[in-house]
Amino acid sequence: MIQLIVLLPLLAAAIAGLGNKALGKLPAKIVTTGALFASCAMSWPIFLAFVTGHAEPYVAPVFTWIQSGSFDAQWALRVDTMTAVMLVVITSVSSLVHLYSWGYMEEEPDQPRFFAYLSLFTFAMLMLVTANNLLQMFFGWEGVGLASYLLIGFWFRKPSANAAAIKAFVVNRVGDLGFMMGIFGTYLVFNTISIPEILAAAPSMAGSTIGFLGYRFDTMTVLCLLLFIGAMGKSAQLGLHTWLPDAMEGPTPVSALIHAATMVTAGVFMVCRLSPMFEVSPTALHFVTIIGAATCLFAATVGTVQNDIKRVIAYSTCSQLGYMFFAAGVGAYGAAMFHLFTHAFFKALLFLGAGSVIHAMHHEQDMRYYGGLRKEIPITFWTMTLGTLAITGVGLPLVGVGFAGFYSKDGILEAAYASGGAGVGAYLVGVFAALLTSFYSWRLVFLTFFGKPRWAASEHIQHAVHGHHETPEEETEHDGHGHHDHPQTGTAGYHPHESPWVMLIPLVVLSLGAVFAGFAFHDQFIGPEGGIEFWKGALAFDSHLMHAAHEVPTWVKFGPFTVMLTGLVIAMLAYLKFTDWPRRFVATFGALYQFLLNKWYFDELYNVLFVKPAFAIGRFFWKFGDVGFIDRFGPNGLAALVVQGNKVTRRLQSGYLYTYALVMLIGLAAAATWAMTR
Repeated sequence: MIQLIVLLPLLAAAIAGLGNKALGKLPAKIVTTGALFASCAMSWPIFLAFVTGHAEPYVAPVFTWIQSGSFDAQWALRVDTMTAVMLVVITSVSSLVHLYSWGYMEEEPDQPRFFAYLSLFTFAMLMLVTANNLLQMFFGWEGVGLASYLLIGFWFRKPSANAAAIKAFVVNRVGDLGFMMGIFGTYLVFNTISIPEILAAAPSMAGSTIGFLGYRFDTMTVLCLLLFIGAMGKSAQLGLHTWLPDAMEGPTPVSALIHAATMVTAGVFMVCRLSPMFEVSPTALHFVTIIGAATCLFAATVGTVQNDIKRVIAYSTCSQLGYMFFAAGVGAYGAAMFHLFTHAFFKALLFLGAGSVIHAMHHEQDMRYYGGLRKEIPITFWTMTLGTLAITGVGLPLVGVGFAGFYSKDGILEAAYASGGAGVGAYLVGVFAALLTSFYSWRLVFLTFFGKPRWAASEHIQHAVHGHHETPEEETEHDGHGHHDHPQTGTAGYHPHESPWVMLIPLVVLSLGAVFAGFAFHDQFIGPEGGIEFWKGALAFDSHLMHAAHEVPTWVKFGPFTVMLTGLVIAMLAYLKFTDWPRRFVATFGALYQFLLNKWYFDELYNVLFVKPAFAIGRFFWKFGDVGFIDRFGPNGLAALVVQGNKVTRRLQSGYLYTYALVMLIGLAAAATWAMTR
């Protein structure tokens, strides 16, 4: 069964991709979507078997991949609790994204190619999570990188999409260099790339040192930090995060797939999978905690000022990944995986809901030109509201009842506080980020669904009213610098419409996950006793820490609840009652607003430090190296020499017979002289 789960998406991708337009749109959609729903149907029984305690970890061998001396890489599929969790997350979200894309991409002429890319992406992620050795994991790791490049740049005639795809690919290569070095170092130390063998031997490496960059360092610290650099790139942590918001240039279903269940969670999965290695190095864990908390704060602050509906949710993803990493950093790996699990449902719901709004508003993505949509698209409104209730962690702390994010995010914060030390700082940062999360999430809801309609100010709506229909390549994205400084009220004769049923069904299904996923599975993921039985050694589960997390003071439990209400009230006052507050805030704190609007100027800084010098070096080698030296003295120089030689020899071609006879006699005389001297 596990082989079918993994290989069905690959088979579907091959059929749709190779058949392409010859196969046709409908057959391509049926093949790929059917394969994903089949994989999903087979994944849930595996997960529920681990939940109920009726399954044991096993490895399904496929074939011998590489054997060279002591290096042995067997291609095998590992199925344990972590794999089971990821299987349902990936296949559930991906199958619903496939179905959703039937409606969202209906007017797209290249649908077979799009669905082939989606299925290829899913196959690569399934390969990553079922890997039994590091090389197999790296195969899936690079596979999702390739597929994300293809999906982000799907509209390749759109320059901004091409730039975003290249940016994602290049930034991830930076992280992947660290990941590769970590794999090389791990093989050097353990003489194997088998994950079970490495994890079993990791504790014996405590206190040992390794030479790196000319110095001696703690072995496990070096290996874990190198591996974590790979996670930073793939999961968009601070420093290697810049590709994630630009990935919004791809179609909205791509955004949901990348940001919810697959690529960005790969780093979290890898750290949790290798958690016994990280447990040997407190330094590496502290670093993970600091980076996670910093990313959580950074992305939340930037998300508060974004106007593009997809970018708000993208920065929200970045922030939530920070929660997952600092949970892993304090040793609460079960809580990190729990938030990964719940986050997949409500974040996919929010992205697909945003796509439904964009579909209704004729590709308009700037929230300043929305308003009053709750009556026009009620199903989208209610499902996105449920997603917002989940991501903001709405729930009753003492009663212990709430939406999915209430269980997972509060579990992370309580575990961070219970861990002490750096964990307390992470708790405080996480609580403040939760305040910002509540504010920008409800800001999105109020700007989109409440207030007076502001549709008339949208260029996209104007085009729609006047009969001009944009192709996806013509879509433009407002990033806070639109042409209209003062949106005007009015509908311009345009009436938004609810999405078709193939787009609404995934929203309703994901809403169930946003509401019940936390309540149904919190004891298995983070319960002190239930967690041991559930995880079965798939990750380093600290039951003492999770027990302490349940015993934290009452004010610690009420912290997230209090800031959630605070953020809700501020957003409600600022965008429903006192609507001049945002303008007055910008006028008073203009420098802070610009700092956040420009994303802490990371892109500008990288442009100065890396992009411009790289282009300058490239131009130097092009102008002076390639053109000035290689071409000048190489092919161009030889060609010029031949030309000049031809000019000389051309003069000998006089056309007179006696001239040719003289040359022949001179040649014969020279040949005879040479022969006689020999």
